[in-house]
Amino acid sequence: MLIVIWLTLAIEPVSREDWLLENILVLVTVPVLVATRHRMRFSNGAYVCLFIFFVLHSVGAHYTYSLVPYDAWWQTVTGSTLNHMLGWDRNHYDRLIHFLYGVLLLQPSAELLGRYAPARGSWRWILPILFIMSHSVIYELVEWIAALSVAPELGDAYLGTQGDPWDAQHDMALATLGAIVATMLIRWTDYSHQRSHGR
Repeated sequence: MLIVIWLTLAIEPVSREDWLLENILVLVTVPVLVATRHRMRFSNGAYVCLFIFFVLHSVGAHYTYSLVPYDAWWQTVTGSTLNHMLGWDRNHYDRLIHFLYGVLLLQPSAELLGRYAPARGSWRWILPILFIMSHSVIYELVEWIAALSVAPELGDAYLGTQGDPWDAQHDMALATLGAIVATMLIRWTDYSHQRSHGR
């Protein structure tokens, strides 16, 4: 299913060069996940989270993140623009994806750490958040290096800063917030499940 969606969105992207840069990580990560599926089997929930993230990322790569027409889609459904309703003056699709990176990648990260670096007590909840934070920092550094060395002419299209000098910091903060929200939801679900079973 992911391959069909990815191939569909690979047809005539807004910028082929930006699309190629955006998909380097996908072209590495997805084959690794497939190749290691027997050694490191994630839960069905974790695979659903990964699937959703890759689909949303593919949409961003197709349009370039700063040009995803979510506002036009929203207006088609509701008759008014989301940006106008919320008082936004930029395209926030990239910010949404960074937040959802934290939300959606928290469970796979927790399962990976639980398998290869199991922690006890509070560290069981703290380490996955730190893991997401470290990924976010590394991604911003890789993005910066790629923009400078691989395709400096793409500049703002690839980085998606839209004139915000603090864009990287906003992105990292949103990924961290997403991971914290996901951790709280998982803990609340675990707590509710234990109470319903009288533990």
